[in-house]
Amino acid sequence: MSPFKTLSLTALLLTTACTAVGPDPLTPPVGAVPAAFAEGQTSLAQPTGTLAFWQGYQDATLSRLIAGGLTNSLDIIAANERIRAAQADVAATQPLAAQVGGDSAISRTRSGGEGMPTATTTSANLSASFVFDLFGGATRARQGAAAAEAAAIAQVEVTRLAFLAEVIAAYADARYYQQALALTRDTIAAREATLSITNEQRSAGGATDFDVAETEALVQTARADLPNFQALFDAQVYRLSTLLNRQAAPLLAEMRNGAPQLRIPTGPGTGVPADLLRNRPDIRSAQADVVASLAAVGVATADMLPSLSLTGTVSDTGGADAWGFGPRLSLPITNQGVLRATRDRRSSEARQADLAWRSQVVAAIEDVQTGQSNLRRARERVAALEQASASYDRVYALARTNFDAGALPLVDLLEQDRQRAAARLAVASARNDAAKAWAVLQIATGAGAAVVQ
Repeated sequence: MSPFKTLSLTALLLTTACTAVGPDPLTPPVGAVPAAFAEGQTSLAQPTGTLAFWQGYQDATLSRLIAGGLTNSLDIIAANERIRAAQADVAATQPLAAQVGGDSAISRTRSGGEGMPTATTTSANLSASFVFDLFGGATRARQGAAAAEAAAIAQVEVTRLAFLAEVIAAYADARYYQQALALTRDTIAAREATLSITNEQRSAGGATDFDVAETEALVQTARADLPNFQALFDAQVYRLSTLLNRQAAPLLAEMRNGAPQLRIPTGPGTGVPADLLRNRPDIRSAQADVVASLAAVGVATADMLPSLSLTGTVSDTGGADAWGFGPRLSLPITNQGVLRATRDRRSSEARQADLAWRSQVVAAIEDVQTGQSNLRRARERVAALEQASASYDRVYALARTNFDAGALPLVDLLEQDRQRAAARLAVASARNDAAKAWAVLQIATGAGAAVVQ
């Protein structure tokens, strides 16, 4: 083919090349989402991603631990590192990086033989090429890399939410077990007082050895609960140590200073289901996966079409200079079956990514609605148990007064003691569940995902 025909073919391809092939990497509409959550919603005071919702607990220790953990958590650090890797992929797909190539080489050889003079030959070669993005394959690759970077950024926020959920749960449980220890020690003190009175009554003939033994058994049972609650407390602190990437011993000493159980804040605002599309980082990550998958379809489609490049070489071998320049046309003919199969696979992967994104939206709505229900019922349970516990406290106080006056059998006092102790622990457990349910609902709306210390 003459140079003029080659150049004419090049010009024809350049002028007839269409825009980027394959589907445009834009996230399609997700479809209708409910106008409101099943149990209603309240307005959002601010974008949820930047909301440090845990400050609603008004617990300075928890806020301090979270602030340090957001910086030191190994999971968050690893997620940030994945952003850097994605950014490197974006840089590799930029036009000068992806479409310009070349290399250079210098060699020196010595030759000779018996009776022959030794000769040294130096060769230098320089080559360069530019690949035309005729059908948008490189453009689609850049779009896919940018989408992968967006997904990595969103995954950092997903990791932050998982971190917040685990830290708050571990901290809340640790404070609950401390409360359980305090309540158990109070129960032990009350039972020891009952045992002292029972011993006095036995000495006076007003109680039996059976009465003393039964009271002693209750004291010992309560004492046996202490190591269990202490072990459970320690386990939660060790869990915090791992999550926060901190040494366990100093953290254990800090936590043993004690603090009240987490309060149950009011709210939160949940907005409407459509808000989740921008507030939930897992949904945004799934959206980016759809974009990247659609871009991959475009890359695979472009691979099935001709490619054009301009190449140039310059060489110097033993003082003889040579150069070459011209277009190069590649036609993928013999491997069309493999390329078509690759494109079909990428198309299927794009459809899977779209379905995964839609499923993520549905799951997010379920998370919020379940969180709303759990929090509402948890608050109702706390209120009911607090009333029951207050009633048991009054009953126990009356039983104690009557027992001290000799007007109530010991067996009745001990029964009221058991019921009061169980009711007080039930209230503490319910408060802990409600405090954690509040955080779960906040996280379900995407609150706190973008907070960076």
